[in-house]
Amino acid sequence: MASSLAVFAAGCGSSTNNTATQSTAPAPTAAAEKAAATEPAKKKDVSIKVFQFKVEIADALNKMAQEYEKETGVHVDIETHGGGEDYGALLKAEFASGSEPEIYNNGGYAALKPYMDRAVDLSNEPWAKDLIDSAKLPTTVDGKLYGMPMNTEGYGLIYNKDLFAKAGITETPKTLSQLTDAVKKLQAAGITPFETTNEWWSLGIHLVNVAFANQDNPAQFIEDLKAGKTTIKGNKQFEDWANVVDLIFKNAQKNMLTTDYATQVADFAAGKAAMMQQGNWVQGDIDKVNAKLNLGVLPLPINDKEGKVYIGVPNNWIVNSKSAHPDEAKKFLNWMVASETGKKYLTQEFKFMPAEKNIPATPEQIGQIAAATQAQAATALGWHWDRFADGTTQGFGAAMQEYQGGKINKDQLLEKLDKAVQDIVKK
Repeated sequence: MASSLAVFAAGCGSSTNNTATQSTAPAPTAAAEKAAATEPAKKKDVSIKVFQFKVEIADALNKMAQEYEKETGVHVDIETHGGGEDYGALLKAEFASGSEPEIYNNGGYAALKPYMDRAVDLSNEPWAKDLIDSAKLPTTVDGKLYGMPMNTEGYGLIYNKDLFAKAGITETPKTLSQLTDAVKKLQAAGITPFETTNEWWSLGIHLVNVAFANQDNPAQFIEDLKAGKTTIKGNKQFEDWANVVDLIFKNAQKNMLTTDYATQVADFAAGKAAMMQQGNWVQGDIDKVNAKLNLGVLPLPINDKEGKVYIGVPNNWIVNSKSAHPDEAKKFLNWMVASETGKKYLTQEFKFMPAEKNIPATPEQIGQIAAATQAQAATALGWHWDRFADGTTQGFGAAMQEYQGGKINKDQLLEKLDKAVQDIVKK
């Protein structure tokens, strides 16, 4: 599909050719105009680099970059790091090596502070006015916007409706007691209740966030935690949260300690378990295995109050002021959310829930998981891991892996989560 820029350029050329004072050449035929409009843009001697960590969209993102080059002539080099790699450490190493990518990912809040010397103010970009208000929060500093929210995402317990029906589960479990009853019915039917993973980021970021998000005031609790005014051990919400963690670990597949993210998603998609704690970002990978799965999203409870799903901005596109082409980077970001090609990739290929109010997204475009998550958005809780300095969640993940492996007990887990915060604060 030709961009509006390409069509406009073709229109200017034909207008000039049709002006008698400029030229007596005959007007181009409709076929010629169509060919000009669809002809790839002339290649420019410009290349921008994107340093990003969403492995699940890596292939589609590369294809989108190729589309952008066809339409604009600007080459976009995508470098993806994720799937267990420590993206933050790799980004720091990238800068230390002297490489300055035009665009890099960042979660915002505390995670943005070390990079403010490179972040371009994007407040006046055309797309900024269309953002969902909550999506602006992670990268808004002193009233200025320093990142484009990539999208919004949500997670809970993705479940296989057909396996639930096979086990005789007729009501959607919303509390911990109801979820426990559902697990018993699945076990009785010979169905593995949970497919889980040993990945530090899934355990230390998404699963631990459930306890933080259920605090009365998550942001204040985290600030008090960092200041040493409160602790995780002894906190009621964390004590409750440990019960749902136990429910998952004790009723998961036998090889959970060696199950990476890709295997977790593939095995769930193959029908080997009824539930999986992940988010709408897995839709594309599930579809590759079985696009006909009948899926829903359960809230993730910690006690006998109704659980919630957890929605936030997974990361933001930050434009690097120290790179060679920051203005070209801004053009690329605007193209992603303004052009028909870009919007198609965001919704239909990436399966994203857009962060912009003006980008429509149907369940058919973004998938069952995103649609089921969006349906619970009014009561959803937030994402809070980026309120911690880099390195903290890695500590959370290491403690969770020890607990998953049975090397430490619940009290030791909560103590290690506290230690992970204080170890970073003291640096």
